[in-house]
Amino acid sequence: MKLFVSACLLGENCKYNGGNNYSEAVKKYVEGHEVISMCPEVEGGLPIPRTPAEIVNDVVTNRDGVSVDKEFRAGAKKILDILLDEKVELAILQSRSPSCGVGKIYDGTFSRTLIDGNGILTQMLIDNDIKVISLDDYINNMKNI
Repeated sequence: MKLFVSACLLGENCKYNGGNNYSEAVKKYVEGHEVISMCPEVEGGLPIPRTPAEIVNDVVTNRDGVSVDKEFRAGAKKILDILLDEKVELAILQSRSPSCGVGKIYDGTFSRTLIDGNGILTQMLIDNDIKVISLDDYINNMKNI
């Protein structure tokens, strides 16, 4: 099975703050699978580190009020095209992210308040019938994957 994994989950320092969200559980799960790992925000041309961003009224906006929607969507589209071409079956994505959040994302107030919703890449994957699971869901339901 071909998998996509958010690059930060495999230890790449690509988060907005220059860090990562390394998950040993995900690293072990993907062993023996063909894995594509990228960061949609970096693929869209955003730097590391960068100002945190959230989805505000359906537009990805950073904490300073600057729209970074174009970059988020360009990176997500680039990854989507690769995953469709490679026939990826499952994506394991970083929870709550404006790119990769599955089912829950931050509400756009930069107060760490969660709302129902999906990140930009996540929604594109769902719309194209690629199964998605968040890191939180993976950890809580590993046997169901």
